[in-house]
Amino acid sequence: MRRVLITGCSSGIGRAMADAFKVAGYEVWASARKSQDVAHLSAAGFTALQLDVNDQAALAHLAERLANETDGLDVLINNAGYGAMGPLLEGGVEGLQQQFETNVFSVIGVTRALFAALRSKQGLVVNIGSVSGVLVTPFAGAYCASKAAVHALSDALRMEVAPFGIRVLEVQPGAIDTHFARNANDQAERLINQSSAWWPMREGIRARANASQDNPTSASAFATAVLKAVERKNPPHLLRYGNGSRALPLLASLVPKGLLQKILMKRFGLSRSISPTQGHD
Repeated sequence: MRRVLITGCSSGIGRAMADAFKVAGYEVWASARKSQDVAHLSAAGFTALQLDVNDQAALAHLAERLANETDGLDVLINNAGYGAMGPLLEGGVEGLQQQFETNVFSVIGVTRALFAALRSKQGLVVNIGSVSGVLVTPFAGAYCASKAAVHALSDALRMEVAPFGIRVLEVQPGAIDTHFARNANDQAERLINQSSAWWPMREGIRARANASQDNPTSASAFATAVLKAVERKNPPHLLRYGNGSRALPLLASLVPKGLLQKILMKRFGLSRSISPTQGHD
């Protein structure tokens, strides 16, 4: 039986992928941070793990458990992550650090910890990126930067682990029907208040937080597409799936940058100037 470990399985595409791989006959190790989510995963028949992907001690323990209980890992899916929304200068360095710790640093941390398990089975690493790493929008700068970093790291990692028989697949979802927008909205609402210089543009911030739910593709369809790519004899280097996953990167490559910025600024309420003395509306 092939074995897959998926991070961030409490809901959304993580849980959908866990379900899809289980139905396909995989032994699924599914992780989540919260104990109640771990309990739900265990009840559903997964090998459930309570895991903070940034906890190095927990990762070492997981690697030891895999070494003691299994013959290795066929597939690792680095899915854990979230979307920080709001102006970059409001989130500041702290917000950027938090976004990168979960979305970027954990990709390397988890893969490094499980390298031996992957090497023993000449496994496949699947990194969940985003089209937001290709088409950068306002009010999602930290998130877009983190996913651009995932893209670069995936390309470098693919070359570096090839001599060990390990392959790397990057997935760039488009709009997928999950709780992502709700969580992004909650995060943006906590960040923005009437003291913010961007308060007059709050509707644009909300629009960006909700953009991932513009005619979204179902999480189950996305999970099936990932499963099919994983099971190919030669998995692709890049999989784009979901509404906008092909059109948005094409837009970024074909439309002149100045024009694209004007379009995005208008879309998210940044086309009007705010004077230094203008009060909050």
